Amino acid sequence: MTYEVTIEPTGDVIEVEEGQTILDAALRQGVWLPFACGHGTCATCKCQLVEGDVDLGNASPFALMDVERDEGKILVCCATPESDLVLEADIDVDPDFAGYPVKDFQATVREIRELSPTIKGFVFDLDEEIEFQAGQYINLDIPGVEGHRAFSLANKPSENQQMELHVRRVPGGAGTGYLHEQLKVGDSLPASGPYGQFFTRKSDQQDVIFIAGGSGLSSPQSMILELLEEGDNRQIYLFQGARNVAELYNRQMFEQLDTAHNNFHYIPALNAPEADDQWQGFTGFVHQAAQAYFDSRFDNHKAYLCGPPPMIDAAITALMQGRLFERDIHMERFYTAADNGEESTRSALFKRI
Repeated sequence: MTYEVTIEPTGDVIEVEEGQTILDAALRQGVWLPFACGHGTCATCKCQLVEGDVDLGNASPFALMDVERDEGKILVCCATPESDLVLEADIDVDPDFAGYPVKDFQATVREIRELSPTIKGFVFDLDEEIEFQAGQYINLDIPGVEGHRAFSLANKPSENQQMELHVRRVPGGAGTGYLHEQLKVGDSLPASGPYGQFFTRKSDQQDVIFIAGGSGLSSPQSMILELLEEGDNRQIYLFQGARNVAELYNRQMFEQLDTAHNNFHYIPALNAPEADDQWQGFTGFVHQAAQAYFDSRFDNHKAYLCGPPPMIDAAITALMQGRLFERDIHMERFYTAADNGEESTRSALFKRI
Protein backbone atom coordinates (compact mmCIF):
# COMPACT_ATOMS: atom_id res chain seq x y z
CA MET A 1 0.00 0.00 0.00
CA THR A 2 1.25 3.51 -0.75
CA TYR A 3 0.28 6.92 0.62
CA GLU A 4 0.44 10.31 -1.10
CA VAL A 5 2.30 13.00 0.84
CA THR A 6 2.10 16.65 -0.21
CA ILE A 7 4.89 18.90 1.05
CA GLU A 8 4.22 22.60 1.41
CA PRO A 9 5.19 25.30 0.57
CA THR A 10 6.86 23.71 -2.49
CA GLY A 11 3.84 21.62 -3.49
CA ASP A 12 5.99 18.52 -4.06
CA VAL A 13 4.01 15.28 -3.95
CA ILE A 14 5.71 11.97 -3.10
CA GLU A 15 4.56 8.37 -2.82
CA VAL A 16 5.42 6.66 0.47
CA GLU A 17 5.25 2.88 0.92
CA GLU A 18 3.62 1.46 4.02
CA GLY A 19 6.26 1.32 6.76
CA GLN A 20 8.64 3.65 4.89
CA THR A 21 9.69 6.90 6.55
CA ILE A 22 8.67 10.13 4.88
CA LEU A 23 12.29 11.29 4.71
CA ASP A 24 13.50 8.12 3.00
CA ALA A 25 10.74 8.34 0.40
CA ALA A 26 11.41 12.02 -0.26
CA LEU A 27 15.15 11.58 -0.77
CA ARG A 28 14.63 8.60 -3.07
CA GLN A 29 12.34 10.72 -5.23
CA GLY A 30 14.72 13.67 -5.43
CA VAL A 31 12.78 15.87 -2.98
CA TRP A 32 14.94 17.60 -0.38
CA LEU A 33 13.82 17.85 3.23
CA PRO A 34 16.22 19.25 5.85
CA PHE A 35 17.68 16.59 8.16
CA ALA A 36 20.86 15.75 10.04
CA CYS A 37 21.06 12.67 12.30
CA GLY A 38 18.44 10.61 10.45
CA HIS A 39 17.32 8.70 13.55
CA GLY A 40 15.13 11.00 15.59
CA THR A 41 17.51 12.72 17.98
CA CYS A 42 18.46 16.12 16.53
CA ALA A 43 15.07 17.63 15.51
CA THR A 44 16.45 19.14 12.29
CA CYS A 45 13.75 17.40 10.22
CA LYS A 46 10.82 18.65 12.34
CA CYS A 47 7.71 19.42 10.23
CA GLN A 48 4.08 20.41 10.87
CA LEU A 49 1.44 17.80 10.09
CA VAL A 50 -1.44 19.68 8.45
CA GLU A 51 -3.65 16.78 7.35
CA GLY A 52 -3.61 13.02 7.91
CA ASP A 53 -2.31 10.52 10.43
CA VAL A 54 1.20 9.22 11.09
CA ASP A 55 3.05 6.81 13.33
CA LEU A 56 5.69 8.97 15.04
CA GLY A 57 8.13 6.05 15.30
CA ASN A 58 11.11 6.22 17.64
CA ALA A 59 11.42 10.01 17.81
CA SER A 60 13.32 11.07 20.91
CA PRO A 61 11.16 12.80 23.57
CA PHE A 62 13.88 15.45 23.74
CA ALA A 63 13.81 16.11 19.98
CA LEU A 64 10.00 15.96 19.84
CA MET A 65 8.44 17.01 23.13
CA ASP A 66 4.93 16.04 24.23
CA VAL A 67 3.58 19.54 23.69
CA GLU A 68 4.94 19.50 20.12
CA ARG A 69 3.35 16.13 19.44
CA ASP A 70 0.03 17.57 20.62
CA GLU A 71 0.52 20.48 18.21
CA GLY A 72 1.01 18.09 15.28
CA LYS A 73 4.77 18.31 14.93
CA ILE A 74 6.55 15.24 13.52
CA LEU A 75 10.11 14.16 12.69
CA VAL A 76 10.08 12.95 9.09
CA CYS A 77 13.15 10.73 9.61
CA CYS A 78 11.02 8.56 11.96
CA ALA A 79 7.41 9.17 10.96
CA THR A 80 5.56 6.73 8.69
CA PRO A 81 2.19 7.61 7.10
CA GLU A 82 -1.06 5.92 8.10
CA SER A 83 -3.06 7.92 5.52
CA ASP A 84 -2.46 10.50 2.79
CA LEU A 85 -0.75 13.53 4.32
CA VAL A 86 -0.11 17.23 3.93
CA LEU A 87 3.04 18.59 5.63
CA GLU A 88 4.55 22.02 6.10
CA ALA A 89 8.35 22.03 6.09
CA ASP A 90 11.00 24.71 6.49
CA ILE A 91 12.58 24.25 3.07
CA ASP A 92 15.24 26.52 1.63
CA VAL A 93 16.97 24.54 -1.11
CA ASP A 94 20.09 26.11 -2.61
CA PRO A 95 19.72 26.81 -6.36
CA ASP A 96 22.98 24.91 -6.99
CA PHE A 97 21.55 21.75 -5.41
CA ALA A 98 21.06 19.07 -8.10
CA GLY A 99 18.68 16.89 -6.07
CA TYR A 100 19.87 13.51 -7.32
CA PRO A 101 17.53 10.76 -6.03
CA VAL A 102 18.91 8.39 -3.39
CA LYS A 103 19.52 4.89 -4.77
CA ASP A 104 20.71 1.56 -3.36
CA PHE A 105 24.01 0.02 -4.46
CA GLN A 106 26.11 -3.05 -3.91
CA ALA A 107 29.69 -1.90 -3.28
CA THR A 108 32.57 -4.35 -3.81
CA VAL A 109 36.02 -3.54 -2.41
CA ARG A 110 38.59 -3.08 -5.16
CA GLU A 111 41.43 -1.55 -3.15
CA ILE A 112 42.37 -0.74 0.45
CA ARG A 113 45.05 1.91 1.08
CA GLU A 114 46.91 2.81 4.28
CA LEU A 115 46.59 6.60 4.18
CA SER A 116 47.89 7.32 7.69
CA PRO A 117 48.36 5.44 10.98
CA THR A 118 44.65 6.05 11.77
CA ILE A 119 42.98 6.46 8.35
CA LYS A 120 42.40 3.93 5.57
CA GLY A 121 41.18 4.61 2.06
CA PHE A 122 38.67 2.20 0.50
CA VAL A 123 37.87 2.10 -3.22
CA PHE A 124 34.64 0.27 -4.08
CA ASP A 125 33.24 -0.77 -7.45
CA LEU A 126 29.48 -0.19 -7.69
CA ASP A 127 26.94 -2.42 -9.39
CA GLU A 128 25.49 0.62 -11.17
CA GLU A 129 26.40 4.25 -11.76
CA ILE A 130 25.92 6.82 -9.00
CA GLU A 131 25.02 10.46 -9.61
CA PHE A 132 26.23 12.79 -6.87
CA GLN A 133 27.56 16.26 -6.24
CA ALA A 134 31.12 16.55 -5.02
CA GLY A 135 30.95 16.95 -1.23
CA GLN A 136 27.97 14.63 -0.65
CA TYR A 137 28.06 11.37 1.31
CA ILE A 138 26.75 7.80 1.26
CA ASN A 139 25.36 5.48 3.92
CA LEU A 140 27.10 2.14 4.32
CA ASP A 141 25.59 -0.98 5.93
CA ILE A 142 28.22 -2.80 8.00
CA PRO A 143 27.76 -6.41 9.19
CA GLY A 144 26.89 -6.69 12.87
CA VAL A 145 26.39 -2.94 13.26
CA GLU A 146 22.93 -1.51 13.85
CA GLY A 147 21.85 1.26 11.51
CA HIS A 148 23.93 2.95 8.83
CA ARG A 149 27.33 4.63 8.87
CA ALA A 150 27.82 7.75 6.75
CA PHE A 151 31.03 8.51 4.84
CA SER A 152 31.82 11.35 2.46
CA LEU A 153 32.73 10.49 -1.12
CA ALA A 154 36.35 11.37 -1.95
CA ASN A 155 36.28 10.62 -5.67
CA LYS A 156 35.10 13.11 -8.28
CA PRO A 157 31.56 12.69 -9.69
CA SER A 158 32.82 11.75 -13.17
CA GLU A 159 34.10 8.50 -11.61
CA ASN A 160 30.51 7.36 -11.31
CA GLN A 161 31.00 3.58 -11.26
CA GLN A 162 33.03 3.67 -8.05
CA MET A 163 33.29 5.32 -4.66
CA GLU A 164 36.32 6.22 -2.58
CA LEU A 165 35.96 6.59 1.19
CA HIS A 166 38.45 7.79 3.82
CA VAL A 167 37.74 6.11 7.16
CA ARG A 168 39.37 7.06 10.44
CA ARG A 169 39.60 4.28 13.01
CA VAL A 170 37.49 5.29 16.01
CA PRO A 171 38.77 3.61 19.22
CA GLY A 172 36.13 1.11 20.31
CA GLY A 173 33.98 1.88 17.27
CA ALA A 174 32.20 -1.19 15.88
CA GLY A 175 31.71 0.23 12.38
CA THR A 176 35.15 1.64 11.72
CA GLY A 177 36.67 -1.33 13.57
CA TYR A 178 35.06 -3.72 11.10
CA LEU A 179 36.19 -1.68 8.10
CA HIS A 180 39.77 -1.41 9.34
CA GLU A 181 40.19 -4.92 10.70
CA GLN A 182 37.89 -7.28 8.80
CA LEU A 183 36.91 -5.83 5.43
CA LYS A 184 39.06 -7.16 2.60
CA VAL A 185 39.36 -6.83 -1.16
CA GLY A 186 36.49 -8.63 -2.87
CA ASP A 187 34.00 -8.16 -0.02
CA SER A 188 30.69 -6.46 -0.80
CA LEU A 189 28.55 -4.17 1.33
CA PRO A 190 25.16 -2.50 0.72
CA ALA A 191 25.29 1.28 0.29
CA SER A 192 22.84 4.07 -0.47
CA GLY A 193 23.16 7.68 -1.55
CA PRO A 194 23.81 10.43 -2.29
CA TYR A 195 22.93 12.44 0.81
CA GLY A 196 23.74 15.91 2.08
CA GLN A 197 23.74 19.63 1.31
CA PHE A 198 27.52 20.03 1.30
CA PHE A 199 28.51 20.75 -2.31
CA THR A 200 30.26 23.37 -4.42
CA ARG A 201 28.20 26.46 -5.21
CA LYS A 202 29.35 26.75 -8.81
CA SER A 203 27.13 29.71 -9.63
CA ASP A 204 29.12 31.84 -7.15
CA GLN A 205 32.36 32.92 -8.82
CA GLN A 206 34.18 34.06 -5.69
CA ASP A 207 37.54 32.42 -5.00
CA VAL A 208 37.30 29.30 -2.85
CA ILE A 209 38.86 28.37 0.51
CA PHE A 210 38.77 24.76 1.74
CA ILE A 211 39.71 24.00 5.35
CA ALA A 212 39.97 20.30 6.21
CA GLY A 213 41.06 18.24 9.20
CA GLY A 214 41.62 14.48 9.54
CA SER A 215 39.46 12.30 7.29
CA GLY A 216 37.44 15.46 6.62
CA LEU A 217 39.77 15.84 3.64
CA SER A 218 37.51 13.46 1.69
CA SER A 219 34.82 15.96 0.64
CA PRO A 220 37.24 18.80 -0.27
CA GLN A 221 39.29 16.30 -2.27
CA SER A 222 36.25 15.40 -4.37
CA MET A 223 35.25 19.05 -4.78
CA ILE A 224 38.75 20.21 -5.74
CA LEU A 225 39.34 17.37 -8.21
CA GLU A 226 36.04 18.19 -9.93
CA LEU A 227 36.75 21.93 -10.13
CA LEU A 228 40.20 21.32 -11.62
CA GLU A 229 38.86 18.70 -14.02
CA GLU A 230 36.27 21.20 -15.27
CA GLY A 231 38.90 23.89 -15.79
CA ASP A 232 37.40 26.24 -13.21
CA ASN A 233 39.41 29.47 -13.25
CA ARG A 234 38.75 30.62 -9.67
CA GLN A 235 41.63 30.69 -7.19
CA ILE A 236 41.30 27.57 -5.01
CA TYR A 237 43.01 27.24 -1.63
CA LEU A 238 43.25 24.03 0.41
CA PHE A 239 44.32 24.27 4.05
CA GLN A 240 44.87 20.74 5.39
CA GLY A 241 45.42 20.23 9.10
CA ALA A 242 47.00 17.24 10.88
CA ARG A 243 49.00 16.47 14.00
CA ASN A 244 52.19 15.32 12.29
CA VAL A 245 53.62 14.33 8.91
CA ALA A 246 52.43 10.72 9.21
CA GLU A 247 48.81 11.95 9.53
CA LEU A 248 49.12 14.43 6.63
CA TYR A 249 47.81 12.02 4.04
CA ASN A 250 47.59 12.59 0.27
CA ARG A 251 50.11 15.39 0.68
CA GLN A 252 52.09 14.41 -2.44
CA MET A 253 48.97 14.39 -4.62
CA PHE A 254 48.01 17.93 -3.58
CA GLU A 255 51.57 19.19 -3.96
CA GLN A 256 51.54 17.86 -7.52
CA LEU A 257 48.21 19.56 -8.20
CA ASP A 258 49.63 22.80 -6.79
CA THR A 259 52.51 22.56 -9.28
CA ALA A 260 50.28 21.62 -12.22
CA HIS A 261 47.57 24.29 -11.73
CA ASN A 262 48.29 28.01 -11.40
CA ASN A 263 44.97 28.58 -9.61
CA PHE A 264 45.34 25.84 -6.96
CA HIS A 265 47.25 26.49 -3.74
CA TYR A 266 48.00 23.83 -1.12
CA ILE A 267 48.83 24.94 2.44
CA PRO A 268 49.32 22.11 4.98
CA ALA A 269 49.57 22.76 8.72
CA LEU A 270 50.80 20.56 11.57
CA ASN A 271 49.85 21.32 15.17
CA ALA A 272 52.20 18.78 16.82
CA PRO A 273 55.01 17.79 14.41
CA GLU A 274 57.41 15.08 15.53
CA ALA A 275 61.09 15.91 16.00
CA ASP A 276 62.09 13.67 13.08
CA ASP A 277 59.42 15.15 10.76
CA GLN A 278 61.87 17.95 9.84
CA TRP A 279 58.80 20.07 9.21
CA GLN A 280 59.40 23.32 7.33
CA GLY A 281 55.76 24.29 6.78
CA PHE A 282 53.24 26.06 9.00
CA THR A 283 53.15 24.90 12.63
CA GLY A 284 49.84 25.46 14.40
CA PHE A 285 46.17 24.71 13.89
CA VAL A 286 44.72 24.75 10.40
CA HIS A 287 42.51 27.81 10.98
CA GLN A 288 45.61 29.68 12.14
CA ALA A 289 47.34 28.76 8.89
CA ALA A 290 44.45 30.30 6.97
CA GLN A 291 44.62 33.45 9.12
CA ALA A 292 48.35 33.78 8.51
CA TYR A 293 48.04 33.20 4.75
CA PHE A 294 45.24 35.73 4.27
CA ASP A 295 46.34 38.14 6.99
CA SER A 296 42.96 37.48 8.67
CA ARG A 297 40.96 39.00 5.78
CA PHE A 298 38.62 36.47 4.12
CA ASP A 299 36.03 38.71 2.46
CA ASN A 300 35.20 38.02 -1.22
CA HIS A 301 35.71 34.27 -0.79
CA LYS A 302 33.53 31.19 -0.46
CA ALA A 303 34.61 28.83 2.35
CA TYR A 304 34.00 25.09 2.77
CA LEU A 305 34.90 23.47 6.09
CA CYS A 306 35.06 19.74 6.72
CA GLY A 307 36.31 17.90 9.79
CA PRO A 308 35.77 17.37 13.53
CA PRO A 309 33.50 19.83 15.41
CA PRO A 310 36.32 21.65 17.32
CA MET A 311 38.13 22.39 14.05
CA ILE A 312 34.90 23.60 12.42
CA ASP A 313 34.06 25.89 15.35
CA ALA A 314 37.55 27.42 15.41
CA ALA A 315 37.50 27.94 11.63
CA ILE A 316 34.06 29.60 11.68
CA THR A 317 35.23 32.03 14.37
CA ALA A 318 38.38 32.86 12.40
CA LEU A 319 36.48 33.37 9.14
CA MET A 320 33.78 35.56 10.66
CA GLN A 321 36.36 37.66 12.50
CA GLY A 322 38.02 38.04 9.09
CA ARG A 323 34.83 39.51 7.55
CA LEU A 324 33.40 36.36 5.96
CA PHE A 325 29.78 35.80 6.91
CA GLU A 326 27.26 32.98 7.11
CA ARG A 327 26.05 33.15 3.50
CA ASP A 328 29.58 32.32 2.28
CA ILE A 329 30.46 29.58 4.81
CA HIS A 330 29.43 25.96 4.23
CA MET A 331 30.41 23.09 6.48
CA GLU A 332 30.35 19.35 7.13
CA ARG A 333 30.93 18.31 10.73
CA PHE A 334 32.26 14.79 11.34
CA TYR A 335 30.77 13.25 14.50
CA THR A 336 31.85 10.08 16.32
CA ALA A 337 30.81 8.16 19.44
CA ALA A 338 32.45 10.81 21.61
CA ASP A 339 30.14 13.44 20.18
CA ASN A 340 26.70 11.85 20.11
CA GLY A 341 26.72 8.69 22.15
CA GLU A 342 27.12 6.26 19.26
CA GLU A 343 29.61 5.85 16.48
CA SER A 344 28.55 7.68 13.36
CA THR A 345 29.63 10.33 10.94
CA ARG A 346 26.63 12.49 10.33
CA SER A 347 25.77 15.47 8.25
CA ALA A 348 24.78 18.83 9.77
CA LEU A 349 22.32 21.32 8.35
CA PHE A 350 25.12 23.23 6.70
CA LYS A 351 23.42 26.54 6.06
CA ARG A 352 22.84 27.03 9.78
CA ILE A 353 25.93 28.11 11.74
